[in-house]
Amino acid sequence: MELKVINSQGQAIESLKASEALFGREYNEALVHQVVTAFLANARSGNRAQLTRAEVNHSTKKPFRQKGTGNARAGMTSTPNRRGGGRAFPNSPDENFSQKVNRKMFRAGMAAIFSQLVRDERLIVVDSLSVATPKTKEFAGVVKSMGLEQALFITRELDENLYLSSRNLPNVLVIEARQADPYSLLRFKKIVITRDAVQQLEEQWA
Repeated sequence: MELKVINSQGQAIESLKASEALFGREYNEALVHQVVTAFLANARSGNRAQLTRAEVNHSTKKPFRQKGTGNARAGMTSTPNRRGGGRAFPNSPDENFSQKVNRKMFRAGMAAIFSQLVRDERLIVVDSLSVATPKTKEFAGVVKSMGLEQALFITRELDENLYLSSRNLPNVLVIEARQADPYSLLRFKKIVITRDAVQQLEEQWA
């Protein structure tokens, strides 16, 4: 498979031979959905907690007398069926949301996403990506020269100048190839990958 390579001004300069296993795979919607769902679920932390009827702040005083009121008998106000009472089955802070996805399935899902990006013309291969100084204005000019507004940039190694000059742009994210994840690939409109990062992605996912 041949991928078009552009320079930092957005001009096509040559083509790059890429792996058919990574960029020419058939799209599997069910697999991609499972991979993305598992990735987001594994990123969750169980940090919410609710109180049981024993833990909620309450009084042990009987709310009203046993007989003669016409109400159902009640012993205390901490029962789950009362306002301000505890929960019958509360969420615990150590709740586990993780989902298991086999390594082979995850690799196939990533390959399906990259292949669909190529078919949708959302994937761009750039010859190199660098800035001389850590200034947001300089990197914003590079993004504008490519005709991009919202984009994910994937490089082989993220140098300090590139990181500092890109972190304040709201619709731009620059990551290393080893940090590529299915959610980010689908979230951004355009995916810009350097030539060196393509080789690393092939070694990692093909």
